[in-house]
Amino acid sequence: MSDGPPLLVVISGPSGVGKDAVLERMRRTHDGWHFVVTATTRPKRPGERDGVDYIFLEPSQFQALLERDGFLEHAQVYGRYYGVPRGQVEEALHSGKDVVVKTDVQGARTIRAKQPNTLLVFLAPPDMQELERRLRQRKSETPEELQRRIQTAQHEMTCQGEFDHVVVNRNGRIDEAVAEIERIISSIKHERRSGTAP
Repeated sequence: MSDGPPLLVVISGPSGVGKDAVLERMRRTHDGWHFVVTATTRPKRPGERDGVDYIFLEPSQFQALLERDGFLEHAQVYGRYYGVPRGQVEEALHSGKDVVVKTDVQGARTIRAKQPNTLLVFLAPPDMQELERRLRQRKSETPEELQRRIQTAQHEMTCQGEFDHVVVNRNGRIDEAVAEIERIISSIKHERRSGTAP
């Protein structure tokens, strides 16, 4: 855990930009941070672990949590529901841990509206051509789903100005992206501790 008041950090960006890989790399070196596990109604992909990569819920379970105001933000994306469990975030912050949340652009907006001091970081690809290549390479969607993801990504790329910082995740240089995010978090923590940032 770093010094100063706990910080809520949202890492967002288009599908295929490498958010999961960046967060996995950060988890290895930051035991004191709480990385929120998102709840979703989508099926598990090969190699994913329930409760670690996502909390996999049936639609009825998700709806029940929603009715109890159990999500800090939620959205329907590509026909599946995703939500940031409110309890995870509040408990970790209350215990003094910095909290890292992964969400889409709309989710980042919602969290910022509810928690104005949230630090928003946009993870961007080097360019749209590279992002499309990464999405096609995954081969985890139907052609129709892939096209929807590409169109959504194109829109999300136009929203970078809403974020506090933009970090480019270049091919084979994930450590540089991680180091830049860590530098940003450390800098903001220092500024808030010294009273030079909101």
